[in-house]
Amino acid sequence: MGFELIAWVALRDPAGRLLLARRDGTGRGDGLWNLPGGHVEDGEAIAVAAAREAGEEVGAVLDPAALRHVGVQRFDLPYPTGRVRGFNFFFETDVWQGVLAPGEATSELGWFSPDALPPDVLPWLPAAVAAHLVERRFWVESVG
Repeated sequence: MGFELIAWVALRDPAGRLLLARRDGTGRGDGLWNLPGGHVEDGEAIAVAAAREAGEEVGAVLDPAALRHVGVQRFDLPYPTGRVRGFNFFFETDVWQGVLAPGEATSELGWFSPDALPPDVLPWLPAAVAAHLVERRFWVESVG
């Protein structure tokens, strides 16, 4: 059983829409939309990981200190390669530099309203967006 720490960033435009990236070449959920984010490296601060992943995946240059930590989600889920458990950390910002474009593990970018996500998103994303970015609940447990 693996244990993972994952950092996600919700970039918001002036209309409040979220930037989603279509996953490509990750081995998990390829072809589906998701927030930019990924694994926290050993010894790395979680906000630093969120900023790094957003830079790698969508070209956003973020100040980790300026990210708003909006939620934590515990997960314990079955995958074809085995059960995976850990924590998702969600951050939000409407301030970035750089040119947004598909980068590492990403084939396409798009802006979507939190209440009108596309149908082809990672299965857990709508509930996470609703909990952390709409309802503003900080802690969520998703065990299955």
